[in-house]
Amino acid sequence: MVYVFVSYFYSPDVSTPEHWMQRIAASAGILEDLAIDNTVISIKQINYTGTYLHKGVQYHFIKAKRKRTKFPFKYNAYIKSLQPDIVVINGLHHPLEALQLRMLLGSKPLIFFHHHAELPFNRIGKYAQRLASRYADAYLFASKSLGQRWVDRGNIASPGKIHEVMEVSSTFSPIDKNIARAKTGVQGEQIYLWVGRLNSNKDPLLAVNSFLKYAVSNPGARLYMIHHTDELLNDIKSILKGNAFCDNVELVGKVPHSELLYWFNSADFIISASHYEGSGLAICEAMSCGCIPVVTNIDSFRMITKNGECGILYEAGNGEALLSALQHAQSVDMQEMQAKIINYYTATLSFSAIAGKFREIVAGLVR
Repeated sequence: MVYVFVSYFYSPDVSTPEHWMQRIAASAGILEDLAIDNTVISIKQINYTGTYLHKGVQYHFIKAKRKRTKFPFKYNAYIKSLQPDIVVINGLHHPLEALQLRMLLGSKPLIFFHHHAELPFNRIGKYAQRLASRYADAYLFASKSLGQRWVDRGNIASPGKIHEVMEVSSTFSPIDKNIARAKTGVQGEQIYLWVGRLNSNKDPLLAVNSFLKYAVSNPGARLYMIHHTDELLNDIKSILKGNAFCDNVELVGKVPHSELLYWFNSADFIISASHYEGSGLAICEAMSCGCIPVVTNIDSFRMITKNGECGILYEAGNGEALLSALQHAQSVDMQEMQAKIINYYTATLSFSAIAGKFREIVAGLVR
């Protein structure tokens, strides 16, 4: 089979293949696994033209002349010239381009849309997405319930085309916790970790407020917050200022992505207060190292925790619910839960597991 992974987005800030490989580290492993028994080609528009072979995957780079065009005749013609059996379109926000591609390819090649956290269009865009869905063969969402929301809104015509496939996975794995903690310097009886932006969707204020309440009866607990944006940083500092348990929360700030290996392996739990996620890379990476998720009860997190069997779920936006979840975490059998998480990650969330789902879907459609 010839898989062609396509993006209609242009990334002019990327000017070398190596830079692009760094950016897609969380998804490249899926293509590499598929390349074991298939021809896999990835096309991307960056500030560079050329080809690049990496771990069996053929990367084709095209330097676009403009940021976006709704009529990418040459681009679609290039896709056709590769004679694909399966085209995977990254993102759901290019229905017109996809319709043109279908007309050019004919009915034989399969076309998949892979969701990457996009929200459904409204008005004219909604009907364009619905029309495109009639000519697509499959939609890949991190959770079926997330995809069902698109069906309920009328942006996708058929729920039968929705499949549960993660968009990303982890390049990390468990290492000795003592080695990890020697590297990060974390201290405490229970180590909680936050990794993500400090914006309203991630709701760090709720997380900090609830953790400070939890620390009153659990002074040995520590929350380390790694963040690469600072939107609500001053608000967090205001909450911590003067609080008797302010030292239980440490604002780490930015760290290189490679160093997250040590942070995930230092922590016992990973916290998220997100109201919406397309998947949840940080949680997936944490779970690959055995961290126990304490996360909101949203579509993607229900999937990523096996409906709470591999973590603790609580109501988004509810600080008391998070406090209760933190208290419940005290009674968790750590070794048993961590083993369950690693097994579930390997079977469902790893690169090889995701690639396996691609193979299953293709096999079902080809039959």
